[in-house]
Amino acid sequence: MAKPAQVARGSVKEKERALAPDFARGLMLLLIVLSNTVFYLWAAPQGPSGWHPLEDSTVDRAVQFLMIVTLDLRVYPLFAFLFGYGMMQLYLRQTTAGTSGRAALVLLSKRSVGLLLFGFAHAALLLAGDILGSYALAGVALGWLFLRRTDRVLAVWSAIAVAVLIATTVAPALLAIAGGNLGSDEFTPDQSATAAYASGQPDFMASMWTRLGTWSVITFVGGPLSFAGHAAMLLGFVAARRRVLEEPHNHLRLLRWTAVLGVTIGWLGGLPAALANLGYLDLPAEALSDSGVLNQLQVGTGLAAGLGYVAIFGLLANRMSDRTKRNPAVVAVTAVGKRSLSCYLAHSVLFSPVLAAWGLGLGEKLTSATMALFATAVWLITVFGAYALERTGRRGPAEVVLRNIMYGKRKRDKETRQR
Repeated sequence: MAKPAQVARGSVKEKERALAPDFARGLMLLLIVLSNTVFYLWAAPQGPSGWHPLEDSTVDRAVQFLMIVTLDLRVYPLFAFLFGYGMMQLYLRQTTAGTSGRAALVLLSKRSVGLLLFGFAHAALLLAGDILGSYALAGVALGWLFLRRTDRVLAVWSAIAVAVLIATTVAPALLAIAGGNLGSDEFTPDQSATAAYASGQPDFMASMWTRLGTWSVITFVGGPLSFAGHAAMLLGFVAARRRVLEEPHNHLRLLRWTAVLGVTIGWLGGLPAALANLGYLDLPAEALSDSGVLNQLQVGTGLAAGLGYVAIFGLLANRMSDRTKRNPAVVAVTAVGKRSLSCYLAHSVLFSPVLAAWGLGLGEKLTSATMALFATAVWLITVFGAYALERTGRRGPAEVVLRNIMYGKRKRDKETRQR
């Protein structure tokens, strides 16, 4: 019997890391923590969408407008793209070092199992809106189906995924808007986002069961049906094959066009929902619901915005000189990207016990604007923490656990001694 192929190498070495992917992940986490703020405004009366509250302050309304246009349903495709990009990077590093394609996929599957476990614990203890679980499952499925395929196959299936996304979201939404079929004014959401995410429940154990129920739907139903996430992940595979973020200087034309068109399409797609949410467009309540036409328009154009943001991060990295790359602020943001899993989980550790009703309950007192300030402060805390770890050459704690799951503790200890 032939001996099964072994993993030829361990985790990525520091000298192999490129600035742009980690810098992009660091900035992405700021966008993620801002987009999660609506889950914690549990005492405010909710608007027709069930997500953003009804507020009178001009500052709060301005913050809501910006978040709906630039962040809502725009950040998750960005996360999916970078997740897919990282998967392909890991796969290529392994196979280049001599690992068989199958063994590399087994390694990635172990990583996905670890992420699923992290996602379960994250939801049970802190945040129902965890996205690790859904992307872990998508990573296993898309990884085994596509990571070993040719560039041509990847390009074709990426185009198919984008076409399916447009056909199931943007096209029906535009047809409904053109035909005036926007739904009923009698519609009311089944529950607000804060209820589904349990931030307003004072009993921790009851909130845990609510969070796990919501997480299960997100992970096992919403994830498999997320065509925007699938398309973004496949495009991440394609971009990583071409080293778009590692070598942005070779792809400037692509990055510029993607930045301009992606952000323009994405923001225009979110504009109607932002105007309607603030009362500047008189539309039926159903149009703003999760199944409404404006939400579908946001979902369909969110991929474009996410890709636009990635392109902007790549262009920023390309403009940085060697001196700029050593700037403490750049080093700190990049350090967050290197420890993105730990920092993502740290957001919830700093958020939930302080804001949720089962904790200190401060979410009752905050508004859209003050919550955004709080979220930015939380991100800055993780920036300082990641920078401190970077200065001492230490990985994030969640990354250490995940690498133990992937490579085994004995192999990781051997690598540490060799360094």
